[in-house]
Amino acid sequence: MRLSTATVSLSGDLVGKMHACARAGFDGIELFEPDLVVAPESPEEIRALADRLGLRLELYQPLRDIEGVPPAVFDDNLRRAAAKFTLMRRLGIDTVLLCSNVATAVDPGAMPGQLRTLARLGADHGVRIAYEALAWGRYVDDYRQAWRLVQEVDEPSLGLCLDSFHILSRGHDPAAIGDIPGEKIFFVQLADAPVLSLDVLSWSRHHRLFPGEGGFDLPGFLAHVLRAGYTGPLSLEVFNDVFRQTDPGRTAAHALRSLIDLLETAGASARPPAPAPGAFTFAEIRARTPETVEPLLAHLGFHYRGAHRSRPARLWTSGSARVVVNEAPSPRPHLAALGFDLTDAPAALARARTLHIPSDFRRVHEGEDALHAVTAPDGTQIFLCPVSTVPPWIAEFDHGAPRPESSAVTAIDHVNLVQPWEDIAEATLFHRSLLGLEVDGSAQVAGPSGLISSQVMTDPEHRVRLVLNVAPAAARPGALAQHVAFRTDDVVAVAERLRAHGVEALPVPGNYYEDLAARFALDPARLDRFRALGLMYDRDGQGEFIHFYTATVGSVFFEVLQRIGGYDGYGAANAPVRLAAQSREARRG
Repeated sequence: MRLSTATVSLSGDLVGKMHACARAGFDGIELFEPDLVVAPESPEEIRALADRLGLRLELYQPLRDIEGVPPAVFDDNLRRAAAKFTLMRRLGIDTVLLCSNVATAVDPGAMPGQLRTLARLGADHGVRIAYEALAWGRYVDDYRQAWRLVQEVDEPSLGLCLDSFHILSRGHDPAAIGDIPGEKIFFVQLADAPVLSLDVLSWSRHHRLFPGEGGFDLPGFLAHVLRAGYTGPLSLEVFNDVFRQTDPGRTAAHALRSLIDLLETAGASARPPAPAPGAFTFAEIRARTPETVEPLLAHLGFHYRGAHRSRPARLWTSGSARVVVNEAPSPRPHLAALGFDLTDAPAALARARTLHIPSDFRRVHEGEDALHAVTAPDGTQIFLCPVSTVPPWIAEFDHGAPRPESSAVTAIDHVNLVQPWEDIAEATLFHRSLLGLEVDGSAQVAGPSGLISSQVMTDPEHRVRLVLNVAPAAARPGALAQHVAFRTDDVVAVAERLRAHGVEALPVPGNYYEDLAARFALDPARLDRFRALGLMYDRDGQGEFIHFYTATVGSVFFEVLQRIGGYDGYGAANAPVRLAAQSREARRG
C-alpha cells in the first residue's frame, strides 16, 4: 500500500516540500493547488522533479463548489474544471479531489445530473473524480450521502474520497465503509485530532494531528477501509498551524512514522510489536568540565568505576544506576544520552530503520562493545542495549573503585526530558513507535516561566518512566532543566549524606512545610526532619513519596526519591515549589 501526504501538511515551497517527502520515504504526494499556483516551476518541471525523486503525484486537490448550482453557474464550473483537467494531464495526475459544495449550492436535486456531466467530462480527459463529503457541506456532509450520490450517478470515473477527519469529527459511524466496493473508493485521507468543543471548520483547519496523536479511532477507521478492499494510497491531510511553521524535513519524517505506526496498530503490518525496554542502562551527561558534575554524584553515594579506555568519559555507578560523564565541548552540562535494556536490541534497531529513524553511530575501537543509537526529536541520543546483568561495555572503564556490595541509590527511577512546544507530538510518537512506551498520564503545572504541560510515558510494567515536559513557547532558552531521578530505600540517609559533605539540597521555603502540615497529619518530629533536610512529601491512597532535588548544574539536576507502599506518582503537587525554587536559584546565578 502506497504512503502519501498532502503538500498542505508541510511548510515551505513546493519544491522543498517534495524533497522533504522524498527524503522521508513517502511514495507519493497530494498536490495542493495553492502550492502549485505560487510556484515558479512549470507543471512539466514539477512532474519531472517528481519522477527524479521517485514520488508519484497521487492527487490534485481541491475542486470546490461545483454541484447543486444554477445552470449558468454550472456551465462556468465546467469550464473551470476542464482547465484543471488539462493541467492535471500536464502534471501526470489522474485523480482530482472534489469537495462537496459548501457555499454556492442551492438545488440538491440538480446534484446527480451535474455530477454525471462532470464525471463524463473527467473521463474524456482521463481523470477520475474522488467526491468527498465535507463535514460542513451545505447539503452533503456525510460520506453515506456522498456514496448514495455516487451510486445514483453510476459513472466509472466518479468515486469517493474518504477523509477520517470529516467522518470522525461529526461522530459518523464508519462501519458502513466496509460495505462500499473497494474500487469505488478512489482515495483515502487520514488525520487525527484532539477532542475539542469547537466549530468543525476551525477544528479542521487548525487542529488536525498525525495518526495516533489525537482522540480519533484511526485504527478502527482504517480497518473498515481495508475490509472494503481498498488498495490505493493512504494519504495524510493534516492542517495544523504548528506543522506549517516547522522544518519540513522533520515534519515529513514525523508524518511517515505516524503512518507506519498506524498500519501496525491497525494490524495491517507484519512487523512485530515494539520491544518495551526493561530498564535504563545508563544516563549520559556531557560537560566541558566533568568536575562540575562528578562531586555531586559522589556526595549522593555514587562510586567512581574508572575512565574509558579510548574516550574522555568516566563511569559512576550506584546499585543498577549508571551515569556516564562525557568530557565533551558543551556550553554547559546537559543530559545527552539514555541507554535502554532491550530483550532484542537488533530487532529494535531494525525497527528504527523501518520507521526511517536515522542511526547515530559512535566510533568504536577493537574489542569495544558496539552500542547502536538513534536520535530522539529533542536531540537526546537513545542507545538500544542488549539486556545484561553486567553490560560488556562496563569493562571498558579502567582503574576505578570496585563495585560495593550495597549502595544508597538503587536505580534510575525516571528521567525528565524537556521538549520544545512544537516537538511534543513528534517526541511522543517517537518513544511509542520505537520503544513501545505509552502515555500514562498528563498534568499541567504553573511555573514562573509559564504553564508547563507534563506527560508521562512508560512501559506496561512501569519499569521505564519518561516524563516529557513541554517548555512554554515564551520561556527563555534553558528556563527548564532536564533531570534524572534516582530511587533509594532510604532518602533521609542520602539527604543526610549530602549535608554531611557540605552540600545543600534545593532550598524549599518554610511556607511549603506549613502547607504540608495543613494537608497531612504528619508527626511533628518527622516534619521537622523534612524541613531540616529540604525533603518534600506526597501521599495518596496507595502509599507515600519522599524526595529532594539537587541544585541545577548547567541544564541538568538530580532528584532522589523513595516510594513507600504502592505510590506510583511523581509528587506533582510539589512541582510548582520546585520550579519556583529553581527560578530563584537561576536568578542568583
